[in-house]
Amino acid sequence: MVVIRLSRGGSKKRPFYGIVAANSRAARDGSYLERLGYFNPIAKGGEKRLEINLERVNYWISTGAQPSERVTVLLQEVNNPAKIEKRQVKTAARKARSQEKVKAAVSEEQPVA
Repeated sequence: MVVIRLSRGGSKKRPFYGIVAANSRAARDGSYLERLGYFNPIAKGGEKRLEINLERVNYWISTGAQPSERVTVLLQEVNNPAKIEKRQVKTAARKARSQEKVKAAVSEEQPVA
């Protein structure tokens, strides 16, 4: 059976994933039939986070390939770019709240005499 899944690359603590169509019995980072794109979870600045060739993905799905759970989420993200912006807004809000908590905790501390 053919699956569309992630193949890990990159170095230690710096993951980079290729989105590949592979035989389900092949090793995660082993041989694959075709590379369909990539996913960079730690992209910063001008780097692209996600690139997928949807035409080839649709071809593989039409031939019976099954996408993994994570690839399914990434495909939904490509089809709905507003989802990316929502995640970025939530992340920024979460960081702001945590910084406020730290400032409040520091201001409440009294120096020990």
